[in-house]
Amino acid sequence: MRLSLFALPLLATIAAAPVHAKGEGDAGARWWAHVQALANDGMEGRGTGTPGYDRAADYVIAQFKALGLKPAGIDGYKQPVAFIEQVILADQSRAALAGPQGETALAVPGDLIFSGGGGPVPERIDAPMVFAGYGLHLPEAGHDDFAGLDLKGKIVVVLSGGPSTISGALKSHARSERAHWLAEQGALGLITLVTPRQVEIPWVRRVALAGAPALYYADATLRETQTPFLGAQVDPAKSAQFFAGTDKDFAAIVAAADASAAVASFPLALRFKAQVAAKRRDLSSPNLIAILPGSDPKLRPEHVVLSAHLDGYGVGTPIKGDAIYNGAFDNASGVASLLEIAKALKAGKVKPKRSILFAIVTAEEKGLLGARYFARRPTVPQSSIVADLNFDMALPIFPLTSVTPIGYDQSSLGQDAAAVSAQMNLPITPDPFPDRNVFIRSDQYAFIREGIPALFFKYGFKAGTPEADTEKAWRANLYHSPFDDLNQPVMPAASAKLNAYVTAVTLRVANAEARPAWNDDSFFKRFAK
Repeated sequence: MRLSLFALPLLATIAAAPVHAKGEGDAGARWWAHVQALANDGMEGRGTGTPGYDRAADYVIAQFKALGLKPAGIDGYKQPVAFIEQVILADQSRAALAGPQGETALAVPGDLIFSGGGGPVPERIDAPMVFAGYGLHLPEAGHDDFAGLDLKGKIVVVLSGGPSTISGALKSHARSERAHWLAEQGALGLITLVTPRQVEIPWVRRVALAGAPALYYADATLRETQTPFLGAQVDPAKSAQFFAGTDKDFAAIVAAADASAAVASFPLALRFKAQVAAKRRDLSSPNLIAILPGSDPKLRPEHVVLSAHLDGYGVGTPIKGDAIYNGAFDNASGVASLLEIAKALKAGKVKPKRSILFAIVTAEEKGLLGARYFARRPTVPQSSIVADLNFDMALPIFPLTSVTPIGYDQSSLGQDAAAVSAQMNLPITPDPFPDRNVFIRSDQYAFIREGIPALFFKYGFKAGTPEADTEKAWRANLYHSPFDDLNQPVMPAASAKLNAYVTAVTLRVANAEARPAWNDDSFFKRFAK
C-alpha cells in the first residue's frame, strides 16, 4: 500500500477500518468485487477506445445480463459514439509571449499545456491578448467579465475563481459555456490561469497527463466550437509573465481572486504566439445502456436515468514506475455502485413504477462526451427522461455521515434527497468548495444542459474539517494518477450505505406521481423543453 502518498488525517481516519471488503458485509463485498474486476491492471485503465475499455464493457454487459436487465442501446446494450482522437505533439509545438523587448519562450508542456479537446486545434496563433477577469459571462446575474472588451481576433486570458455572490452552479455553467460563446464572438482562444491557493492537482501531475489523447466528436454539429479554437492552461508559477508591460499588480489580482472579490478586465500588453502540432485518428467507443422496465403501465414509458462513466485515463506517463491509471475510485467505483443499485431494485419488494435506464457512459474524462451524446441523442425519446442520478468518484476514504447531492438546490429532486436523508440520518451538506466546478465536471451536467433535472452524489463534509483535509490529500496525490488503484485504503461498508441511499432516492423519483421539476428560481429551468 502506498500510504506515504496520503496526508496524516487520512491515516487517522482509516486506522480502525479494514482495507478490504472482508467482514464488511455482503453489499460492501459485492461492490468491492466489481471495483476489483474493473480496475485491475488487466483493464489497462479503461482508456476510451482501447481494448481495456472494451474488456471492461464486456464485464458490465455480462453483469447486465446476469441481473436480467434488458438491452436499450442501438446495438444490443451498446450505443456507439464516433470520435476523432487528437494528440498534441509537444516536441513539435511552440509558445511564446511577444512584446517590445522581444519574445519569452514558454516550454510546452512544462510552462503551458495545450488542450486537444473540443475540436481541431489551430496550427498557428499570433494574436493580442486580453485579460477577462474570472471569464464569467452572466448578464442575467448582473455580472459580465467580457463587457466592454474587444474580443475579436484575441486570445482571452482568465483567472480561476469568481464572486461569492454568485452560486457555484451558475459560475460552473458559465465556465462550461465560455469557449462556445467566445468563439461566436470571434475570439481565437482561451488561456486559463489558476491561483496557487486554488490548485487542485499539482502542476507536475498536470504535465504528466498532458500527453494523453484528447477526443472530440466526429460529427462536427455536436462540437462546442465550429472553427479551430485554442485552449491552454499555464503553470501557476509562470502566470505573472502574462501581465508584463501593464501597470497592474498581479499579486493583488491573485489575492482578490482568492477572496472572491472583484477582478477587473483589461487588455494585456503582450501578444501570444504559438505553433501547435497534432496527430489525429478516427475512434469509436460505446455507451452501455440497459433498462429495468417500470411496473406501472401508465408511468412505464417515462425513464429515470442512473449514470456513471466507465472510462479512465488508460496507460500514460509512468509515475514511480507505474503507467496504468487504474481509476479504481474514478470511476470503477461508480459503475460498481450502479450494478449494486440495479441488483437492489430488482430484488426489492417495492418496484419502480417508471422505467430505470442504466447509462454506463464513455469519454467522461475527455469532456463528458459519452453522456452528452446520450443526452442529446438518447435511445429512448428525450422527452421521456424525467431525471438523471449520477455516480462519479464518491470517495469511500472516511465514514459516510452526510451526503452532498450536487444540484439538490436546483430542482424538486432536492426534496427527494432530503426526505431520504431524514429517513437514513444522512443530512445534506452543501458543496464545501463550489469554485471547483463540480457542478459541471461529471455526467449529470450533460442532462442539465438538455433541461433534465439531475443530481450528482458525493460524500458530505465541511471545509476546514479532517475529512476535507483527507479529501484534499487524495486529490493532490492520487486523483488522475496510477495510484488510484486497488491498493489504496477503502471503506466498502460506507459505499454500500451510499448505494442504499441512492437506491431509496431512485425509488422515490420513480414512484412519485409527478415528474421532477426545476425550482422556480433555478437558472437552469430555462433549458426545460
